[in-house]
Amino acid sequence: MPLIDHLLASRLARRAIWTFWYPFLTRRLRAAEVLFLNYAFEEDPPRGLALEPADEPDRACIQLYHHVATQTDLRGKTVLEVSCGHGGGASWVARTLRPACTTGLDLNPPGVAFCRQRHRVEGLAFVQGDAEALPFPTGTFDVVINVEASHCYPHFPRFLAEVARVLRPGGEFLYADFRFNPGLTEWERDLAAAPLTLRASRVINAEVLRGMHRNSTRSTELIVHHLPPWLHGLGRDFAGITGSRIYAALERGELSYRSYHFAKPR
Repeated sequence: MPLIDHLLASRLARRAIWTFWYPFLTRRLRAAEVLFLNYAFEEDPPRGLALEPADEPDRACIQLYHHVATQTDLRGKTVLEVSCGHGGGASWVARTLRPACTTGLDLNPPGVAFCRQRHRVEGLAFVQGDAEALPFPTGTFDVVINVEASHCYPHFPRFLAEVARVLRPGGEFLYADFRFNPGLTEWERDLAAAPLTLRASRVINAEVLRGMHRNSTRSTELIVHHLPPWLHGLGRDFAGITGSRIYAALERGELSYRSYHFAKPR
């Protein structure tokens, strides 16, 4: 079984991703100013989302955040992003969607340190913590965002329970991630069992594929210049480069990428 399948298949390996892979990437990519670690999103025809010039290189990744985060109005709300990576998404949300305050949480200490140094935005803070044991009191947030991270969590239902706990009654969970076909039934069962009400869902394979294709040249350059050769294959899958196994699985329908909008009952 190829390495990427091991990483996504076993709970032990998912924990290894948390504790090794992401800090390793942070150390390797810090100097390259890589602000997003998620795949991407591109509609057909393109939406033409207005961006600041400094955000333009990350357009395809930002478009994924736009798709997820604008499922509700964030103005004046308290927002938590769980697994914020290098903070690009949380920064864009805080700067453009006008929440009252935004908190980005990640398990990766070097990543959190990078976020604090790189993203100095009013109303935006970063904390280190575990998605399955969120370090916040019950009912703290109006909105929780989670983009392309939950496939790494060893105990996904614990994460969903924590999301419901930290949301206020009527609060909303804005979510996107993927699963390979053998894991779809379990994923759907866990989501249905969560103490949250589904408002909307959408399969976004086509949009993510277009976003991956748009980012492929830049991602390939980053892999070649910042990862050792023995990790290039894993890096290509992790980045979703055109022609990679992840890209091909999504293209063939062996992997499903979906977005969701949930609400906590009042």
